[in-house]
Amino acid sequence: MTAPLLRSALRRSAAASYMSIRAFASPPGQQRKVAILGAAGGIGQPLSLLMKLNPMVSHLSLYDIAGTPGVAADVSHVNTRSEVKGYAGEDQLGAALEGSDLVIIPAGVPRKPGMTRDDLFEINAGIVKSLSEAIAKYCPNALVNMISNPVNSTVPIAAEVFKSKGVYDERRLLGVTTLDVVRARTFYAGKANVNVADVDVPVIGGHAGITILPLFSQATPSANLSADEITALTKRTQDGGTEVVEAKAGKGSATLSMAYAGALFADACLKGLNGVPNVVECAFVQSTVTELPFFASKVKLGKNGVEEVLGFGPLSDYEKQGLEALKTELKSSIEKGVKWHANSKNPKINSVYEPIKPTFRPLSPHLPIYKPQTSSTVSITNRVSAIILTAVPLSYAFLTLKVGPMCLANESVYQAMYYSSKLGPIALQVTAIATVYHLVYGLHDLYQMFRP
Repeated sequence: MTAPLLRSALRRSAAASYMSIRAFASPPGQQRKVAILGAAGGIGQPLSLLMKLNPMVSHLSLYDIAGTPGVAADVSHVNTRSEVKGYAGEDQLGAALEGSDLVIIPAGVPRKPGMTRDDLFEINAGIVKSLSEAIAKYCPNALVNMISNPVNSTVPIAAEVFKSKGVYDERRLLGVTTLDVVRARTFYAGKANVNVADVDVPVIGGHAGITILPLFSQATPSANLSADEITALTKRTQDGGTEVVEAKAGKGSATLSMAYAGALFADACLKGLNGVPNVVECAFVQSTVTELPFFASKVKLGKNGVEEVLGFGPLSDYEKQGLEALKTELKSSIEKGVKWHANSKNPKINSVYEPIKPTFRPLSPHLPIYKPQTSSTVSITNRVSAIILTAVPLSYAFLTLKVGPMCLANESVYQAMYYSSKLGPIALQVTAIATVYHLVYGLHDLYQMFRP
């Protein structure tokens, strides 16, 4: 086969495979702007590519604190209909959001071995708050797809922000739990030996550990699986994220599968906005199907977002036990998000990780105020050590004051912001001044020691 014929065959094969994915097989419909916040990250980049492939997207807005112009330039070369623009930095967030029909938020720090989704709360809560405030200001009527973990807490935080701004519409805020559904389908198909393209498995509850409850009793096509097999499948679905984190040996989390799941759910939301009938997906939303204020179950999507929250139907005895077991943990996660927002006092500093009372304490008890001394009384080692000890906290302070809480891509900056924010806003500024003082005089003394 000649090269041109081979390329043509590959294109036809790829097109056929692409159109066979039911989520991306809908007609273009009207003009829709989709904004992705955190587009330069591990989830954001593949998600940006997948949304560029979606024929319903006419404008794709990619935002992150840095790196987005490159991602946007790269994605824009894909020959599909949507126009792509990249926005970087907090001052461009408004332009990225304005006019958006759908906002997808994958921003945040990924999990590492030993971390739970709850561990991410301290890092991601402030990011979600800041982004939600911007959404409330620039596109309050947009549908919001929350991917940032822990979804069980970040969705309530976003809801509280929208309430405080007077723009909350429970139909338009949806936590993305589609990855749990994707995993349940995949694992079930493998065990039942059926075509995964034909499989559907509802997943209810939340989006972390035991709060994830796949309803294999309602799986289609049905298969005669044993109780032990159902238990093992449930456990694997609940631990799917941990499985990926451990397999990547600390070098990442579920980014590709999450991007795929996020794209599937975003496509369903766009179908609903465009008036496609009977669009039903699982999502974590404000709900009355249980006594909990938020719950994941099947929802019917339409032109205003969630048109109807559907019940979860008949459960097996095993699933009933799982439902009761998850409620306590899910309730705690929801309340944690609400409480965090209520206690948040200083958005510029506290929105980084956690509410902090601005109380001063020295950066290090072993770092006294520097007093210039003669070269005969202080060793070179002591001077170099003093410079290092002051340069490190100075870099923390600089990154926090310069970059602010909107950093979405660089994990090292997150860590710098975390340790700096622990000092409190007043102490942080004092520390910045003090460390400059130490650094300048330390360098001056070294110069005095070595000059001719």
